[in-house]
Amino acid sequence: MLTSADVPLDVTRRTMSTAFDYAAAGLKVGLEVHQQLLTQEKLFCRCPAGMYTSQHDGSVLRHMRPTLSELGEYDGTALMEFKTKKNIIYLLHESNVCTYEMDDTPPFLLNPRALDIAIEQCLMLGCDIVDEVHIARKQYLDGSIPTGFQRTAVVGVAGRIPFQGRELTITQVTLEEDSCREVSDRGHLIVWRTDRLGMPLIETVTAPDLRTPEEVEEAILLIGRVCRSTGHVRVGIGASRQDVNVSVTGGRRVEIKGVSKAGWARKLVHTEAIRQVRLLELRDELHRRGLTRPADIGIEHFDVTDLFVASELSQLRRESWQRLIDEEGRRPGFELGRGPFSVRAVRLPGLAGTISHPTQPGLTFAHELAGRIRVIATLDQQPTLFHSEKWPDYAESRVEFDRLLRRTACGPDDAIVVVWGAEEDTVTAAEEVRIRYADATDGVPHETRQPLPDGRTDFERILPGPDRMYPDTDSPPQRLMPERIEQLRAPLPPAPWVREGRYAAAGIPRSTIRYLIRRGGARLVDLVVNEGGADLRRACFLFGEELKALRRRGLGIDRIADAQWLRFFEILESSPVIWEARSRLVEVMAGSPATDPGELASSLDLGNAPEGWRERVVSLARTSVLDHSNGRPGQRLRFLMGLAMYELRGKVSAHAVENLLLEELGGAQ
Repeated sequence: MLTSADVPLDVTRRTMSTAFDYAAAGLKVGLEVHQQLLTQEKLFCRCPAGMYTSQHDGSVLRHMRPTLSELGEYDGTALMEFKTKKNIIYLLHESNVCTYEMDDTPPFLLNPRALDIAIEQCLMLGCDIVDEVHIARKQYLDGSIPTGFQRTAVVGVAGRIPFQGRELTITQVTLEEDSCREVSDRGHLIVWRTDRLGMPLIETVTAPDLRTPEEVEEAILLIGRVCRSTGHVRVGIGASRQDVNVSVTGGRRVEIKGVSKAGWARKLVHTEAIRQVRLLELRDELHRRGLTRPADIGIEHFDVTDLFVASELSQLRRESWQRLIDEEGRRPGFELGRGPFSVRAVRLPGLAGTISHPTQPGLTFAHELAGRIRVIATLDQQPTLFHSEKWPDYAESRVEFDRLLRRTACGPDDAIVVVWGAEEDTVTAAEEVRIRYADATDGVPHETRQPLPDGRTDFERILPGPDRMYPDTDSPPQRLMPERIEQLRAPLPPAPWVREGRYAAAGIPRSTIRYLIRRGGARLVDLVVNEGGADLRRACFLFGEELKALRRRGLGIDRIADAQWLRFFEILESSPVIWEARSRLVEVMAGSPATDPGELASSLDLGNAPEGWRERVVSLARTSVLDHSNGRPGQRLRFLMGLAMYELRGKVSAHAVENLLLEELGGAQ
């Protein structure tokens, strides 16, 4: 287990496994993998899907407010979001949004193509398909969906896929609509772009079966390969993202939201495991001090603005706050909170030493407090707070700090947190400090956290409760008939692990295999091997490695039709020498995708040995060897081969040219 010393942040695969005992900590991780589906239209309207814009034709301002549930209760997440007093602006473009997205008209019927793709994915994941699809509303309270809920439907349950010698349980697969893209979030104003809103995606939920960060990364990649195997999902930045649910023994489920790259998950899980263990250590320390219940946490807060009127600590001066407002163009009623500028000190009785308790590598509990203040009180200036256990060091710091201690009646067992900004926001911040310490008496709070590039996380919001879903009365249920499911099952490609086993047996490297499955090349490999009789190794290396360079040059490789690839390998079968000029032929095919590859090969004079080629090779050897006279025999041979094959590649086999050169150069090289 960990000591109180920080684990180095720049961890590697080797150090991560030795710096922390995941089994002893009881690490458990589950995934929610989100994958956009490749459809022409959105899920519940007929707006085009995948049409992104950077401009807008109009905007809508909305506010969220909590309402009582049928049980007469408020959702904790709704109350938290209401405390932020956010102004929410949605940017609209007429090309990709309609009144449905703004909750001004009811939903259309469920996109049938999206449902078919979701069923395909469920079958690939070994799920049982539901008999009837029921649309539900899932609360989405961060403003990213204007309705305040996401329409979602369970399509498959109880799936299992092979994973590292055992099985990974797929709890469920749901079909749902995507949310908005965030443009900016400053103070009390958050701005969203609606072009992505309503695009269909599936959410694949796993059981908490994963036990190490390495397993988490591998599971994300595996599910991604399953999703991409059909070729019916979107690829590229933002098309796939993961929520990673982490817990340790004694802790609670914490959701790391929106992990866009599988490689990031490994460090994020490692860091979250450390964080939860240390929060449990803090809980034990609070209990040792007699603070065992939330009610045991008491605070007092004071307006101490006058103490810092002329402070060298510039952030706490009114004019610095005004400068920030002017520079960033923050407006009353939009980005700015209510009330005059205020500096507020929060006294924490009996909590001395706990603010600096280590949490994540390089961070302390002060960062936990700052996250709540930044999100809920919307005090997002940097730094978010100052505190008594790391007070800034400047010339008058001790004098000002002593005045602060006297004003707040702070004793040696107490701690102090100082925040500043609009008065009403500083009061909210003081209450959030109390709430976060109250949560600390119970260990690890249920939270959604946002990933940071360095592998650490920051607070995003309170984790929604279990009762966030309820039936959508605007959408009728839809029966899934067995005939429809079987029609979708018949053309499914082999599962990734089946392809991986077959390709690996042929000696194909794992990186090439995964690229083929991830980028759709495996479909072409199977096509030309099964229908065209192509050599498996050749096909894998062509589609999995050699075409990468041509794509990087901007050639339209993806415009080449399946029939053209079959014809390409038919030509290679009848004239094997053309294989040596395959890149040249593919390049020409990309430029003329409708022309028969045989005609293109003829236009390049491929497959036909030119008259007098032997004499020209002999002459080349006799006249050009002096250009490399100081090299070793093998170097001379390679030099001459390069000169000869520049003209003869795809027309005369390299083996024949090499034998002729060896004979001319006097034997083995």
